[in-house]
Amino acid sequence: MVLVNAAPAPAPIPPSLEVSGLAYAYPDGHQALFGVDLAVGRGERVALLGPNGAGKTTLVLHLNGILTGGVGTVSVAGLPVEKRNFAEIRRRVGIVFQDPDDQLFMPTVREDVAFGPAAAGMRGAELEERVREALEQVGMAAFADRPPHHLSFGQRRRVAVATVLAMRPEILVLDEPSSNLDPASRRELADILRSLDVTVLMVTHDLPYALELCPRAVILSEGTIVADGRTQDVLCDEPLMRAHRLELPFGFDPRSVSVA
Repeated sequence: MVLVNAAPAPAPIPPSLEVSGLAYAYPDGHQALFGVDLAVGRGERVALLGPNGAGKTTLVLHLNGILTGGVGTVSVAGLPVEKRNFAEIRRRVGIVFQDPDDQLFMPTVREDVAFGPAAAGMRGAELEERVREALEQVGMAAFADRPPHHLSFGQRRRVAVATVLAMRPEILVLDEPSSNLDPASRRELADILRSLDVTVLMVTHDLPYALELCPRAVILSEGTIVADGRTQDVLCDEPLMRAHRLELPFGFDPRSVSVA
């Protein structure tokens, strides 16, 4: 009998995000994170919930090296978040700020969306194609030559998302994406986010929006993760919600919402 060596098994695909034992204190001595462990798989959409002061922003700023110097490790697609990797990490982790005006500063929408890829060395037809693709993903291709400040708030938020998508990130981090949006803009953004083939980490106090968009929710409170599970299960846990100062809108029952 002839024995044939089996082909080696492919290496496992690392999660999009892996945080292990992350602790961080600010220079004034305030301890913001206490040993956070979190893994987010490729293509997951995860809501990061918690009261003000819970450490959510501190955690997010560690994902692309804006904050460093803590204890523990952070990796993006298996790549450690450390100084020698910052350029690649910052391409892979795109952060969309709560106020789009913090992100849009060029004379036209096209120039804003082109800024990141151009800074990375992209030029000519390749750059134009990248800009067109990103604007089409958010339904703003027809506005490429408009000044951003002439757009509605909801349109500016979509352009801000496009500026990040133009870098083809591994992870899209959204800070309060539904804030200050009218109902139509809120729905349009939700449709866009559902259509994207990226990992999404959504920091939000909008609990119905979290339930609509994110199958999984994590609660960060006083610098530690206190819950991690199906968003509907987390929101239905009334003692948990009360203990961490999370409140659903009056009359909203997460049990009444059909989720996948």
